[in-house]
Amino acid sequence: MFPTTLWEYPSQHYDSWVDEQGRVVKSKGRAPEARGALAMQGDKEYAGATPSWVIWQCLMRYTRVGDTVLDPMCGSGTTLDVCADLERRGVGFDLAPSREDIRQADARHVPMPDASADFVFIDPPYSTHVEYSDDPRCIGKLDSGGEDGGKAYYGAMERVIGEIDRVLKNRRYMALYVSDSFRKRKGKPGGAFMPIGFELFARLSQRLKPVDIVCVVRGNRKLERGNWRKAAEEGNFFLRGFNYLLIMKKEAADEPRGAARS
Repeated sequence: MFPTTLWEYPSQHYDSWVDEQGRVVKSKGRAPEARGALAMQGDKEYAGATPSWVIWQCLMRYTRVGDTVLDPMCGSGTTLDVCADLERRGVGFDLAPSREDIRQADARHVPMPDASADFVFIDPPYSTHVEYSDDPRCIGKLDSGGEDGGKAYYGAMERVIGEIDRVLKNRRYMALYVSDSFRKRKGKPGGAFMPIGFELFARLSQRLKPVDIVCVVRGNRKLERGNWRKAAEEGNFFLRGFNYLLIMKKEAADEPRGAARS
């Protein structure tokens, strides 16, 4: 497990293998010829796919075998695959499910009972950069730097955070993976910076106890492109080099903030 708050994962997906019975097996200590077929967590072609290493780190630290792990914006199912590898019970929802084991639901209305999740992982839209679906309810269609000042986007995310608080068990943890955003002005230097990470941290802190903030280096090959670098230099803006991982803990209102971990 990574020991510091600066994470640089070696690849988008970690290696695991499927044996002849279709079971996912760990690679450590197994000869290559005994490993079987290479298994992928989620879909590397999915736009905005979460690095499985990030989810693996969270689950190893904050969950146990058999725990129920919720991902209310499950995308290509990366969280469910990591849960399967680590023997956790993954529950995934999405407005536009990409496979059969992801149920259709809006993250603002999670169809789970109160206090039923041991951990929640969520990788929400970072404004309007990715076209996730044609569903008009999609939060990815709401501009965090729009003419309304991001009111609709942050209002929607407050409802998502409310649902996370509702379904998360007391004294258990959640993690939100997100990036800030920047919109450059066409043909002109400068632009608009959208501090999405800070904004969501503030909203999470209204309901949950902050545990830590991890900086995850973005392994995006586009950042190495000469034309992107040239545009950033000429336009006097920065390319996004990291994502936030905001880690929070739920504590009952009558429980002291300094209580020890369970």
